[in-house]
Amino acid sequence: MIVKLPVVLDQRARSSSAHYRDIQNGLFTKPVNLGQRAVGWPIDEVNILTAAQVAGLSEDEIRNLVAELHTKRKSFFLALMEV
Repeated sequence: MIVKLPVVLDQRARSSSAHYRDIQNGLFTKPVNLGQRAVGWPIDEVNILTAAQVAGLSEDEIRNLVAELHTKRKSFFLALMEV
């Protein structure tokens, strides 16, 4: 399931500027384009990254996790294209 920005901000208890700053700093996944003017995030990625913060992972560990999530996102979609 893909959720839009208000849901993500509510779950993370962050402002939109802080959220997008986290994306620029590699501390949160990039959004998925849903249309010309709409983006969202897979809810499982939001949950995983929220749990990582709650667990006290370091910024470097979270950056590594974000990179893994981006890789899994790509491989999942590539696998769908093969079907």
